[in-house]
Amino acid sequence: MARSDQVLLLEPQHELRFRGPFTDVVTTTLKLANPTERNVCFKVKTTAPRRYCVRPNSGVIDAGTSINVSVMLQPFDYDPNEKSKHKFMVQSVMVPSDMTDTEGVWKEAKPEDLMDSKLRCVFEMPTENEKTHDMDSNKISILSKSESSTLSMKSMASGMDDGEVKKIMEECKRLQTEVQRLREENKQIRVRQEDDGLRMRKSTVMTAPHSSPALRVKEEGLSSRMIALIVLFFVVGVIVGKLAL
Repeated sequence: MARSDQVLLLEPQHELRFRGPFTDVVTTTLKLANPTERNVCFKVKTTAPRRYCVRPNSGVIDAGTSINVSVMLQPFDYDPNEKSKHKFMVQSVMVPSDMTDTEGVWKEAKPEDLMDSKLRCVFEMPTENEKTHDMDSNKISILSKSESSTLSMKSMASGMDDGEVKKIMEECKRLQTEVQRLREENKQIRVRQEDDGLRMRKSTVMTAPHSSPALRVKEEGLSSRMIALIVLFFVVGVIVGKLAL
């Protein structure tokens, strides 16, 4: 016996479109509407279950209502020859008035009571012009966010009194002086390191004791660089912290 016609209204009706480059999750929405006066059970199945995450993939659509199903294509290496293998099927069945168990509805349903609709998958790859446009759009978005952040900082600064601003400026000057001092120390250490290296190259006998001072000087140079970086991060943290208060 032939199966009944699908009572659910699908949007889109025949195909699900996914736009590349498929390096991240691509989501498309499938709308299922129930125009009847009875509740309808549904299931969404695919020929490539490992490639898709479907939420919800089953459930009940009440009479006169609809539901949106999110079909999420997982990242993969695009192969034009594979797209014909991906298909979806929406299966449905009317819920009997005396039935409350969803699983029981499917178990008790006769083959002629089942309804289904098939959809194919369409993969679209962006052209070079579209890629350039997307990159430009991303740059504009980043610039807009940066400008908004700057305006926000200025707005917070304008809300502080002169005394707070003066304290922050003095703290910045003190920290800048400290950073400059550390830079000078680091520079002197590098000079000493270069002088020691020159003397070592001129020496005709290279022994382990002679290498120890150079290693200590190198470690001092690295320690000073770390201190300078820590102070710089501290400067930024103090400024942002006080502006946010």
